[in-house]
Amino acid sequence: METPMEAKHPGQYQHILTSLELGVGTLSLNRPALHNAFDEVMIAEMTQAIQAFAANPDCQLLLLRAEGKNFSAGADLNWMRKQAKMDFEQNLDDAKALAGLMQALDRFPKPTLALVQGAAFGGALGLICCCDIAIATPKASFCLSEVKLGLIPAVISPYVIRAMGQRASRRYMLTAERFDAAKAAELQVIHEIHEDVDAAAAPIMAALLANSPQGMAWVKTLLQRQEDGVIDAATLAYTSERIARIRVSEEGQEGLNAFFDKRPPAWTALSQKAAKAQAKTDDTPGAQ
Repeated sequence: METPMEAKHPGQYQHILTSLELGVGTLSLNRPALHNAFDEVMIAEMTQAIQAFAANPDCQLLLLRAEGKNFSAGADLNWMRKQAKMDFEQNLDDAKALAGLMQALDRFPKPTLALVQGAAFGGALGLICCCDIAIATPKASFCLSEVKLGLIPAVISPYVIRAMGQRASRRYMLTAERFDAAKAAELQVIHEIHEDVDAAAAPIMAALLANSPQGMAWVKTLLQRQEDGVIDAATLAYTSERIARIRVSEEGQEGLNAFFDKRPPAWTALSQKAAKAQAKTDDTPGAQ
């Protein structure tokens, strides 16, 4: 069984790279020659890495990115050939594995940030919509191309619909037309467009690392609980219980006491260390 710390070692995977430094876990799709298309191996590896990062207390933020020119072209052709020869039960198991990956990323108990370049097609769009924040380059392009193959974007649909809304999803799932980064931002698939996604991500990552880890985890569960938009007695009871519970928690008490004592809360030690490391890098001759 994999231990949480194993997510630090990139050599253990075939199709992805992982690292963990100063609270930031990085998961990189690593099949650039195949445009980072995913198959059953990559899906299993990504799920395993995400679960390991989730269990690792040293990881406070997950960065999802890809090597090479494209984020991901979607499904691998050889994998699709295998699917065409599978019976229903085999296809069901295969689909459940992808659904498990999407759910693991969507319910990751820490902030997630996707950095997107080039093509992000099919399932790749699902991964992006599962992340809390997404930044793309101006030349990034997106497509829900499944109907061109006689298929449907079934497994990723809950996450895409949540991001884009029903009306936009109807258009782009039915037409399978490509759309650019500007349209993706308009549809709330991505949050920012920037030539240098790393530079754009840096202040966001700094802000996330400076926040209460427990607070951010609870925000994610709070949002998941209220996705249906219903405000009833159960909603009022749940939200009241949550704020009362976090106020009396160890981390909640630390945050309140730090505020009144006019000192940084204990959890900012890692973000301060990361800031110092970044400043040192910026001061290095030749650094851009």
